[in-house]
Amino acid sequence: MAENSGESVVFIASGAGLGIGVSATVGGMGLAGGFGAVGIGMAPVTVAGAVAGAAAYGAFKAIGEGDTAAFGAIGLGALGGAGVSATVGGMGLAGGFGAAGIGMGTMTAAGGVVGLGVYGLYKAFKQEPGQRMAGAIDAFERMESKVLEMEAHTEYTQALLELELEALERKLLGDPVEQNFAALEMEQELEALKANVKAASSSSFNPTINSPVKAENFTSHSTPQESQFTAPEIKAEALAIEVEPPQSWKCVKVLKGHKASVNSIAISPDGQTLASGSDDRTVNLWNLKTGKQIFTFFGQAGEVHAVAISPDGQMLVTGGFDNKITSWQLNTKALFRSFFYQNSFYSHSGFISSLAFSQDRKILASASGDKSIRLWGGYTGEIKRTLNGHLDTVLSIAITSDGQIASGSADKTIRLWSLSGCQQPRVLTGHSGWVTSVVITPDGNTLASGSTDGTINLWNLQTGELLYTLTGHSSGVYSITISPNGRTLASGSTKELKLWNLHSVDDGTVQGSLLHTLAGCSPVAFTPDGKTLVSGGEGGRIKIWCQVLNSNDFTLDPSLPGEWWEVLGVGMDADSEAVKLAYHHLARQYHPDINRSASAIAKMQAINTAYEEFLKEFSAFRVR
Repeated sequence: MAENSGESVVFIASGAGLGIGVSATVGGMGLAGGFGAVGIGMAPVTVAGAVAGAAAYGAFKAIGEGDTAAFGAIGLGALGGAGVSATVGGMGLAGGFGAAGIGMGTMTAAGGVVGLGVYGLYKAFKQEPGQRMAGAIDAFERMESKVLEMEAHTEYTQALLELELEALERKLLGDPVEQNFAALEMEQELEALKANVKAASSSSFNPTINSPVKAENFTSHSTPQESQFTAPEIKAEALAIEVEPPQSWKCVKVLKGHKASVNSIAISPDGQTLASGSDDRTVNLWNLKTGKQIFTFFGQAGEVHAVAISPDGQMLVTGGFDNKITSWQLNTKALFRSFFYQNSFYSHSGFISSLAFSQDRKILASASGDKSIRLWGGYTGEIKRTLNGHLDTVLSIAITSDGQIASGSADKTIRLWSLSGCQQPRVLTGHSGWVTSVVITPDGNTLASGSTDGTINLWNLQTGELLYTLTGHSSGVYSITISPNGRTLASGSTKELKLWNLHSVDDGTVQGSLLHTLAGCSPVAFTPDGKTLVSGGEGGRIKIWCQVLNSNDFTLDPSLPGEWWEVLGVGMDADSEAVKLAYHHLARQYHPDINRSASAIAKMQAINTAYEEFLKEFSAFRVR
């Protein structure tokens, strides 16, 4: 097998090189007939040369082995050529050499050569006795498409890389033809071809790279005196990818149990239990240490949008699009009570968007799409008070230790309410979009608010003064949380997580700076010790992030998100063609042949691992 493969590569590569030489020497050509006229560039001539080389190899093997199957291949090809001529009619080939007619005899002979070329590929890639020639035909079609792709990219070295990537892809899928293709010692052959091309083009082409650009953005500009086939030498230093700073948070677990998006999460005071509410109308309990699912609460009549755990860790409350607040005993997992407003069967006349306990558990506050906030007895479930004033849906609420309620609304305002009196709330304005999340620092002095305008505002809770605005999200912020020590703020959008450093300046005001960007999304919550961050995700997934204390000893690993679609930068429901394009795009950036930076090898390994995971899932799906 290895001997045949080595011989075939010599024949095919020589034929392709001959085709390149002919095209470079003759220049532009055209084919005319009853169908009209088309130009013939370098790619078709290169393909024709490769086919001729394969045909020569097929003749060499047929004569040496006395294999009569070659005559059958020639006959089938000749019939095909004659059929094309009979259908199309007269044709002519024109170029710098003049013009020549192409009759049925010429087409029949050309078809015979193609048939012999397919036979040659069959002999080159044959793995077992009796294997069908379909594998050779498949190899020929892939070879033709790749050479055509050379012309589209005008970059020979890029086409070689594409062949190498496709070989890896087909090998992962278990394709027998590509397994043989990989057995041709691809790296040695590619290096030899690159060296030949570099030597052939150095005398006629001397490109200059003026600025750092990516490999896929290269274009070749030819003058009439230059060859149409050029291969610019890629300088590693011009393409080096800047090494990113090490992350200090690592995704250690991905919890899979929900069948739809996770809207809200809450963590017990002891940091052992996680509660999650989802669009699948269930609430799951998880062991945060092991990542195992403990229990599932069923019975909600609508999507669950809010969950909260009481400060004593005894009660779980949930609310959502069934307009009801329901409570459960965490130790027994038994239903405790539902919260009803007066004589209604509902807690609000709109969906429940947020729930919060006071620190002594005496008050449970609920926010709703009916524009109101309601205060309930945390132990009795009785309605105590309704707060009205917002002009649109109340999306988030938080209770301070000194008896204030902060609320954020779709009316783009924040309101500060006092639980001890009936005075009008203070209104804070500063966001240009919905205020989706509000949270208070542990010292009770600062309020943070997230908005669909993509910003996070920091406010002085006593004076209502806007202290600082954090910018950096490319889309709306839907959830924020602050670590127990008050030094780190985490914010989540539908696309990413960001961690911010909160610090005081000389005048005592709080400012913030971006620390890290992580591959996750809202909602977000810190554990009581601040060492673990929990975030939601698409497809019902929940991510557990742990802090790496010594960031200097932590090596950046692109596979940290743990999901193949995040590494490849596509959606989890992306089709196979989009995934393949994303993989090839990343490979062009980090493949060692192009990128010589220290981190490129590790990144390329992570990209290959992610793509292999996709191929496994895709293959399993096709089998089903």
